[in-house]
Amino acid sequence: MTPATSGSRTAGRPTRLPRSARRKQLLAAAQDVFVAHGYHAAAMDDIAERAGVSKPVLYQHVPGKLELYLALLDTHCDDIVAKVRAAMAATSDNKERIRGAMEAYFGFVDHESEAFRLVFESDLRNDPAVRERVERVERGCVEAITETIMSDTGVGRAHAELLAAGLAGAAEVAARFWLAGGRQLPKAEAEALVAALAWRGIASFPLHAHDA
Repeated sequence: MTPATSGSRTAGRPTRLPRSARRKQLLAAAQDVFVAHGYHAAAMDDIAERAGVSKPVLYQHVPGKLELYLALLDTHCDDIVAKVRAAMAATSDNKERIRGAMEAYFGFVDHESEAFRLVFESDLRNDPAVRERVERVERGCVEAITETIMSDTGVGRAHAELLAAGLAGAAEVAARFWLAGGRQLPKAEAEALVAALAWRGIASFPLHAHDA
């Protein structure tokens, strides 16, 4: 893998980057190391080496390994929730909304960065700060789908939340199973298959406009 600092050295010495650019570079290096080794096996030395900087430079930008990990979690947690919300807002066609939600989950787990491992397969799940962020992802995705179900059907919040949790859970588990199994189906076909399963259930709840 090419070092995260490719192009950031001049004559063997690190190029001075703006603080925001350096932080972005360090986060990218940290993600590579965390994904490859897990949180506990990752070392700040490894992250500094991956980024092509000294440990003092690394510590100028982040106080420690946990803070790096939490910063990455924040980014990726916000990303998956935003994608699910976007799928709900992109159309009024509920069948397409379900397909969009599946695409959000499958796209997240299939991304070459493997950032999904930081969220769904963290070896630090028992840490309160990490657990809070993972729960925030689950809650955020469920809330996005809940609001759509409530606005389009006659069910109350408790029913809509349970339906949304089932849909989000199915999307996550199916996407991870598909990836772990070696992508035996093309991604688009896998998304469509799981979306069809979910739609057959959700479609049984009537739209207000079509209530008998």
